[in-house]
Amino acid sequence: GAVLLGEDDDTGTRAGTPPTAATPTDPAPPTGPPTASPKTSEPSADDPAVVEDQLNGITFPLPAGWVRPRYVPEDDAVMTTDGTYDCPGDGGVCRHGLVVSRTVTANAESSPKVLAEQDIEDAADDAYDHDTVGGSPFGGVESHQVVASGPVAVAGRAGYYVRWRVTTAKGPGGYVQSLVFPSTVGTESPILVRYVFDAGEDGPPLADMDRITKGIRPVGDAGTGGGVGSSIGPSA
Repeated sequence: GAVLLGEDDDTGTRAGTPPTAATPTDPAPPTGPPTASPKTSEPSADDPAVVEDQLNGITFPLPAGWVRPRYVPEDDAVMTTDGTYDCPGDGGVCRHGLVVSRTVTANAESSPKVLAEQDIEDAADDAYDHDTVGGSPFGGVESHQVVASGPVAVAGRAGYYVRWRVTTAKGPGGYVQSLVFPSTVGTESPILVRYVFDAGEDGPPLADMDRITKGIRPVGDAGTGGGVGSSIGPSA
């Protein structure tokens, strides 16, 4: 389950292809083994609106319009927006939103700020520039703009986030965010959470990024708060 920062794993909003024919908004049940990731997020035993990432020992709130991942090629996806649509570029189906969570292990760097700044370009490329088979579902990334960055308290730990607005050749583009904070368990290896939100009227509310971040908790702890700018200083 450990993933290197900067590896070319093509995280993005492109949806996985179910093993049987599917409509753009409702993939058909598979006839063989499920294609969902081996680290598929699980509902919390106490609250079905909470997603549990057992590998990293944290939970995420599941906002309205978001679901647990199905037929998603990213092994570390914890949630996606509900439904799919035809990608504006090379074809295939895409999703308007994706959140993934992974542990950073094979990197000597431990600073959340440095790790987030190192990851954000890869996050943008994986989401909007190319896919796992070399296609370009959005026609490629044309430019980006840093729209926010700064310290953030996550699950009671001091983290850091960087958010870009990405312009693509086709479609409305989107927003990507790299968030890094120390784990609350084990060796306290950094946890990287990537957010991918399509822009435009069909994309999820940008405020959901902050809602999800604020709602991250250690497993079994319903009271440790956090969020952009809370506890350790304002966001930039």
